[in-house]
Amino acid sequence: MKPVKVGICGLGTVGSGTFNVLKRNAEEIARRAGRGIEVAQIAQRRPNPQCDTDSTPITADVLAVADNPEIDVVVELIGGYTLARELVLRAIANGKHVVTANKALIAVHGNEIFAKAREQGVIVAFEASVAGGIPVIKALREGLAANRINWVAGIINGTGNFILSEMREKGRTFPDVLAEAQALGYAEADPTFDVEGIDAAHKLTILASIAFGIPLQFDKAYTEGITRLTTADVGYAEALGYRIKHLGVARSTDQGIELRVHPTLIPADRLIANVNGVMNAVMVNGDAVGSTLFYGAGAGQEPTASAVVADLVDVVRAMTSDPENRVPHLAFQPDALSDHPVLSIEACESAYYLRIQAKDHPGVLAQVASILSARGINIESIMQKEAEEHDGLVPMILLTHRVTERHMVEAITALEALDDVVGDVVRIRVEHLN
Repeated sequence: MKPVKVGICGLGTVGSGTFNVLKRNAEEIARRAGRGIEVAQIAQRRPNPQCDTDSTPITADVLAVADNPEIDVVVELIGGYTLARELVLRAIANGKHVVTANKALIAVHGNEIFAKAREQGVIVAFEASVAGGIPVIKALREGLAANRINWVAGIINGTGNFILSEMREKGRTFPDVLAEAQALGYAEADPTFDVEGIDAAHKLTILASIAFGIPLQFDKAYTEGITRLTTADVGYAEALGYRIKHLGVARSTDQGIELRVHPTLIPADRLIANVNGVMNAVMVNGDAVGSTLFYGAGAGQEPTASAVVADLVDVVRAMTSDPENRVPHLAFQPDALSDHPVLSIEACESAYYLRIQAKDHPGVLAQVASILSARGINIESIMQKEAEEHDGLVPMILLTHRVTERHMVEAITALEALDDVVGDVVRIRVEHLN
């Protein structure tokens, strides 16, 4: 059987890893796929010395790959929204299958792309778009198909996890660790997507759609970054038996779907709380299987290439199958997607960590407790420290039971209006992931 011809668009970090894995493991991959996979064309802006491409046709025009009649599968690894979208839609219109690692493209334009792919009877595979080499999309789409998924929670951005790990383990400040992350290549010169939760929200949007059978709705995801976290809060969390992680949470409730990325306190004895450095982990809770944990490298040249090549193998296996009987892009049949709404953050529910800077006066704690009680917020535990020498203020740290965000915002507004409370009340959500 003749080999499947692939065009790789983008020969950067992931593209070069994909090319080298396909070349190095060609025999093993062919045994798994049932036929050979040949890189027949590459689109690149500049040569990559990590790849021996002497025998492979090269072009600077990515759209030329989509228009090449010899190409069966286009691998989109250029990133971004604009040109990548044009490339993918052109490839689909030309009847070509697509493999992509582009989480932003899928999260924002996936509904359109999948609809066009269904019209043309082609496959769009995107395992590498979430959590690098961890096969969590495949697990959700196929391995957990028997389950009603209750919630998904994940550390799905390695840069943020590296920063928080360093802050906890070494007492370093956020700006200090961010600078090192940039020097090591973990963070971009403009780290906004990583540290403000946008990258994680792209990935969580994809996971939530597959978990709950809803259309992709990135615009409704709540994002909160880690730039305002202090070593003090990291230390207080540790003293209370928790770790702070930049967590993506998607939970199905009777009212709708929670879709949120934010710093989160997690009990230190949870496995996911002990995922450190640039590693990723995703927990999935299903009604039949219970809780499962998927752990591994969330980025990097060959871990991500592993997922790209796995998608290529899946595409090759399914190329001759009836399009109506393939695994649907978002796990559920297109006409069976749910209109269950995505909730605003005000309607989401969680427990909370609060840090209040108060004047060293009697009766402050009673006022705080009264404000919380009036809004139905129960206190789980309190830790009160000695007055700080530089300003004489007393740090009060509280953990609450679960409450809606709306009620907590009302309570914080009232707390900040107290004469004896100085500055903003620090609020971090708490998830026990039971």
